[in-house]
Amino acid sequence: MGLNGEQQNKTGQAGFLTTRLEKFIEWGRKNSLWPLPHGTSCCGIEMMSTLAADYDLARFGAEAVRFSPRQADLLIVAGIINLKMAPVLKSVYEQMSDPKWVICMGACASSGGIFDVYSVLQGIDNIIPVDVYIPGCPPAPEGLIHGLMRLQDMVQAGDTHAHRRMRALGMRTWG
Repeated sequence: MGLNGEQQNKTGQAGFLTTRLEKFIEWGRKNSLWPLPHGTSCCGIEMMSTLAADYDLARFGAEAVRFSPRQADLLIVAGIINLKMAPVLKSVYEQMSDPKWVICMGACASSGGIFDVYSVLQGIDNIIPVDVYIPGCPPAPEGLIHGLMRLQDMVQAGDTHAHRRMRALGMRTWG
């Protein structure tokens, strides 16, 4: 966004703000992510601590945690995903309205972790597209904050799976 005439000009009138509508909408989306947490195992506990007072995810505009996929635009998957749970997770993702984003938190959600068995999904990117991966077992709350800040940068730049999918369909990424 370009700011033109922040101070009063020579005639004493206030300045004005100019920008493109698409940039303004992406700035708004970046600063108002509504996460839907899907936490299992130890990663879920670390995700909960990120919302507590010590780390305060509200500083980044993501304090409106929603437990309905129809009201959320950010899915945070933290922990082990069993094969029986995978269709439910995919259904939750599909119920979210566009544009939607996904953060994959922890080694188990990213690659199955130490559970290389038939009953554990070996990475959620097999069923849904992932925008940001957060490594660790379990990752610290600082990792989730860093991942959220990275996603915010991607949203503002228009470089997420949702943006690419909408451009491929010939749709505008705003409005």
